[in-house]
Amino acid sequence: MRLFGALLLILMLHPPLLGQTTTGNPDERKLILLENAWNLAQLHHDAKALASVVSEKFIYTDYDGTVMNKSAFLADVQDPDYKPASVTNEDVKVDLYPNAAVVSGTYHSKGTYKGKPFDHRGRFTDMWVYQNSEWQCVASATTLIHK
Repeated sequence: MRLFGALLLILMLHPPLLGQTTTGNPDERKLILLENAWNLAQLHHDAKALASVVSEKFIYTDYDGTVMNKSAFLADVQDPDYKPASVTNEDVKVDLYPNAAVVSGTYHSKGTYKGKPFDHRGRFTDMWVYQNSEWQCVASATTLIHK
């Protein structure tokens, strides 16, 4: 958890690392920070950091149709066969609702999986809920972009 807090602090102190244009809305900025910190946690196989931002009822739908609950998702993040070199977001849009938000955009991830290189570009949609004075991701879905 300390690593995740440190990552958030670094991102907050260095806005260009966000890779996004942010508005003056503090919730929007916080959600973009959380999304980018999520990417860093994936790069470092930091399931503990991700566990702090995904809800107990979290549901993840991967680009291949695989559906995972929180524990399966966190186990997948720790898979030693998954070796990401980079995970970035672009064109991130935050739509705020009372105590909820939908964050969508495109992602680019590169690396190797089981020794084979991958270079994925896709879209993501994350559903966040504000509860107990913090943002929690309750659902996430990704889709590959085929060009």
